[in-house]
Amino acid sequence: MPTYDYRCDINDRVVEVSHRMSETIANWGDLCARAGVELGGTPADAPVHRLATGGNLISKSSLGSGMAPAPACGAGGCCPSGMCGF
Repeated sequence: MPTYDYRCDINDRVVEVSHRMSETIANWGDLCARAGVELGGTPADAPVHRLATGGNLISKSSLGSGMAPAPACGAGGCCPSGMCGF
């Protein structure tokens, strides 16, 4: 299922949630319920907007070790990790 980033207009927080492409989240209360986070001091009816991230597909197999992948090598350079293969 794709993940999307939403930003709250009141508290300026960005929260990532998974949902179907056909679904839309319009307020902080719905976003918090979906993400399993507390409302805090922000009203539940505060508007949120989906950021233009395009949505990302996340699956257990793509998570691997949970570590970020090594950066790509620059042209003619070698990665500090020594994993560039050049």
